[in-house]
Amino acid sequence: MDAAPSNKPHRPNRAGASAKSKKKPTTQKNNPKAFAMQSAVKADRMARRRIEKNEKKLHVPMVDRTPLEAPPVIVVVAGPPGCGKTTLIKSLVRRYTKHTLSEIRGPVTVVSNKKQRLTFIECQNDLNSMMDAAKVADLILLMIDASFGFEMETFEFLNILQTHGFPKIMGILTHLDHFKDSKRLRNTKKVLKHRFWTEIYQGAKLFYLSGVINGRYPDQEVLNLSRFISVMKFRPLAWRNSHPYMISDRLEDLTDRELIHSNPKCNRTITLYGYLRGTNMKKKTNVHIPGAGDFVVDDISILNDPCPFPDKEKKRLDERQKLIYAPMSDVGGLIYDKDAVYINVPGNFTKSSAKVKQDADGTATVPDNGDGSDSDDDEPQGTGERMIMNLQDANQVLTDPLKGSGFRLFSQSAPIERNDISFAGDQEEGGDNDDVIGEEGAETGRRRRIAQFGGDDAENRDVDSDAEADGKVAFADTDSELENESDGYENVTGTGQSSFNRWKAEMNERSKGADFGRKRVNLMELVYGPQDGYTAGNNGQGSDSEGEDADDSGNNNKPEDDSDFFKLKRTIAIGSDNEGEEEEEEDEEAQPDSCKASMAWDDLDKWNDVDAIDEIRQRFITGKLGDDEDYNEDDGENSSQSESGKYEEFNGLSGEEESGNEHDSDESDGDGNEDEDGDETNPENEDGEDEEVDQEALELAKKKEYLKKKFDEEYDGEDDDEGPKKDFYEDQKDMIEKQLQINREEFEEDDPELRAQVEGYRPGQYVRMLFKDIPCELVEYFDPAYPIIVGGLLPNESNFGFVQVRIKRHRWHKKILKTNDPLIFSIGWRRFQSIPTYALNDRIKTKMLKYTPEHMHCLAVFYGPITAPNTGFCAMQSTSKHSADFRISATGVVIDVDQGTEIVKKLKLTGVPHKILKNSAFIKNMFNSPLEVAKFEGAQIKTVSGIRGQIKKAAPSPAGAFRATFEDKILMSDIVFLRAWYPVQPKKFYNPVTSLLIRDKKQWEGMRLAVQIRRDKGIPLKVNVDSHYKPIERAARKFNKLNIPRSLQAELPYASKPKNQTKKKRPGLLERRAVVLEPEERRIARLMNQINLLSKDKAEKRKIKKQAERETYLKKKQQAESVDQMHDKARRREFFRKEGIEAKRKSEAESGAARFKKPKRGD
Repeated sequence: MDAAPSNKPHRPNRAGASAKSKKKPTTQKNNPKAFAMQSAVKADRMARRRIEKNEKKLHVPMVDRTPLEAPPVIVVVAGPPGCGKTTLIKSLVRRYTKHTLSEIRGPVTVVSNKKQRLTFIECQNDLNSMMDAAKVADLILLMIDASFGFEMETFEFLNILQTHGFPKIMGILTHLDHFKDSKRLRNTKKVLKHRFWTEIYQGAKLFYLSGVINGRYPDQEVLNLSRFISVMKFRPLAWRNSHPYMISDRLEDLTDRELIHSNPKCNRTITLYGYLRGTNMKKKTNVHIPGAGDFVVDDISILNDPCPFPDKEKKRLDERQKLIYAPMSDVGGLIYDKDAVYINVPGNFTKSSAKVKQDADGTATVPDNGDGSDSDDDEPQGTGERMIMNLQDANQVLTDPLKGSGFRLFSQSAPIERNDISFAGDQEEGGDNDDVIGEEGAETGRRRRIAQFGGDDAENRDVDSDAEADGKVAFADTDSELENESDGYENVTGTGQSSFNRWKAEMNERSKGADFGRKRVNLMELVYGPQDGYTAGNNGQGSDSEGEDADDSGNNNKPEDDSDFFKLKRTIAIGSDNEGEEEEEEDEEAQPDSCKASMAWDDLDKWNDVDAIDEIRQRFITGKLGDDEDYNEDDGENSSQSESGKYEEFNGLSGEEESGNEHDSDESDGDGNEDEDGDETNPENEDGEDEEVDQEALELAKKKEYLKKKFDEEYDGEDDDEGPKKDFYEDQKDMIEKQLQINREEFEEDDPELRAQVEGYRPGQYVRMLFKDIPCELVEYFDPAYPIIVGGLLPNESNFGFVQVRIKRHRWHKKILKTNDPLIFSIGWRRFQSIPTYALNDRIKTKMLKYTPEHMHCLAVFYGPITAPNTGFCAMQSTSKHSADFRISATGVVIDVDQGTEIVKKLKLTGVPHKILKNSAFIKNMFNSPLEVAKFEGAQIKTVSGIRGQIKKAAPSPAGAFRATFEDKILMSDIVFLRAWYPVQPKKFYNPVTSLLIRDKKQWEGMRLAVQIRRDKGIPLKVNVDSHYKPIERAARKFNKLNIPRSLQAELPYASKPKNQTKKKRPGLLERRAVVLEPEERRIARLMNQINLLSKDKAEKRKIKKQAERETYLKKKQQAESVDQMHDKARRREFFRKEGIEAKRKSEAESGAARFKKPKRGD
């Protein structure tokens, strides 16, 4: 059978000569003249389109502080319940890691490709989780149930995202398999896509996932989704670009168990683990945990990355490099709980339910399994099963067997037991304290212990050599731990040193008879590990070393034998103060106990100097030979003398050279450097002067080069044809990138710990944060489904004051907002409840509003933490309220921060005059006492008719009356009012939302509205009598007669003269005269009366006739309806009778077929 054809896709070479070679275009391809536009209109249209397209791409350049090794991208999967969030995460994890998760608990981090990692978080269906997810998410996968449509939670989440930076969103339609009609499915997709575009932007990506197959979405659809995720580009958001934060993927409680047992409600000490994001974070930084409160980071340490990138450059990821890290989920059988780590083992490896019960007399009984069989039947058969069972039966911890174990340096030496060694930590107080926690290694997280020799010098002098050999020996967990402990050897002097190395005497004799012909073991690497530093015993800080001459002579006089293996040839005194002092010779017993070569690696830096290398160049094959012109014969004659000295310096690295005499190579021999003429010179001083001159010249040349380059950029850069011209936008991006590169290079060579202290811990590192005095409820009610976010705060964000915002009631929120009604705000990392005061500013004063205006913004002032201006927020009245209405009450942005506010409220006081003079009057019923009048002296007042006035002095009576002057005479019927502005102080109320400190995270309740309290307690609304409108009863005003002088009337024109006539006492002649009709007029009047009478009579008869006809019509209609109803009932009765007969016939047929069904062949 032929092999199946390979469908492997073509992958062009990305490395090598073929990839680097440029493809030469053919002369017949891409001819610009052949495809040029012939129409000028079309060319103009295309040019406009190209320019508009480029302008749409422009945005304000922002500093991208993402490190080179970026933290995992946070992918939040959000949506209403039942839309497939968990299934999507499982499918994506399966796609990336070939691992199937049975349950999603907390963040799940996977390696998606060679340069990207993803952290999946499932967003719960409550407002608190939505707000937290919107603040940290890099990509939102918004799940939408296509069979149901958009739900209210989807629009709420979109509005929350808009106010917190609006990260990247990809919509995903699920449950498409519920549509049986393809046309209906196509129309539904179109409607949902356009509605999704309306909320996001035109062209937003919307994926379609069909039905679930074997608990996962189809592999091809998940593959397409993963490809779009991998090429997604993320724009830095302003808030995250200026604040550090971390999403905790693990929590551990380090509180003493005894303290918890004695006081279960005591504050806890916890550690949180996760990747650091945003900006750098230092120790003792103020942070806010949404849902818990403000805290201080007591300690930060760097740990190994649990989900690292591939260590080598490869074309594609290996299966072993497709890592997954989900501490709270059941990955790899490990489940991290709040105080322990559980190993989830399948049922084949679990302990049998039958347990050995101890009788009262001490005998053990094994119960049977209930079926008469013995419990031995369940005994494991495989090797792996037996190992797991034996581990479960262990009666001691792993450290117990180590206590009785021994360590043997050589085959014939006595073993050294653990009990014979005393550690520094054994003499201190035991227990897991906080100091020990803070000393864990930054890379491994392991606790470091320092081992020291126990006892005093007297005890060391009393023991013999055999006991000394079996006595206390320094051990450490790593090679470098003994190097850090140098003080322990500085006190070993006198007889202590002689007994210290006494064990070597017998060992020399034993080693002579040993068989050295066989393969030897590298004891130094076996005991002390690889040689990558100073010797463990010396640590680079031993006593003064021997002189070079004495060392050479000592080595030549003593014969070479196997005993030299245990001798320390030479030790170096590093950092000696007396540089010219000759080093003294020490005996063998005074040397520290060490088998490791003594080497100060820092001294090798001197050979980086060119002059030092030239001095020994002739010692090598690459140096000058004897027939060279510059070869010095004197150097050749004295080669034996100088060779020993120089090689001795190369191998031994004397302490004098370590002190700084790098160029004085022969100073230890007492000879100065001589030139070719034989004159002695001081090269140290000459070199120093030359270096100073060269350094000044180099700095001056650099300055000139920088000024020349800057001059060329300013004046000749635009006319330079070497590269493409850059506009202002590209210049800004280049300047930002250059500054980032300078910042990276500034601390690149520094020590990691020093760098962390100066600039803080960088984003992208996996850190461990220690917190103290944490409420116990955070640990007791911890739920991995609600991840803990640690958001860093800037120094001024821990202060509180009045925050002024621009706010607008959401158009989908039904009710307007009222002043002094509490709202829950989500600003920055915080979620808190406060009482806002609404206002409007008319550029003169800020006036308070009782309600928010319709369809426009207004100002709001509330008490809360100081937040930077231009920070978006959203507000809602409750996070636990489940209703069909839209729950986002308002959105807005912070515009100002101040410790005080200047909001005023309009106050209108009214009064009436009780005595009127010419241009002044006495006003009453406006104030209650002369004291109030004195406070408002000089205030402006006005009447309803617009006459302005001013308050003068208080009147003696009645109480509260005052005298006021006006610009004209007022009337007794005028109402005088005073318009004043009263300062309003917003209420200081701040209540953080502590949803993580309760068992049910969705049921957090803050301050309730007044209407809710009245509704819950059944309190009726208090009615203010003055608030009701009353009927206005005004007496009719009587006006005096207008008298115009006769002289004025005579001068007026006729049209303006008054034409009023006096009332007559009796009727005139025309009124008294009787009207007599002529005969013709009487005939016409009689005819008109007759015609009107006939018309009225006809109308009356017509009305009666119509009424009778309508009654007849209604009777006929009623009869017809009754007949139709009767026939309809009969038709219904017949229809359902036939349906019943048919259903009965079908049921009987089915039962009969099943009863008389023939068996199949083979049954």
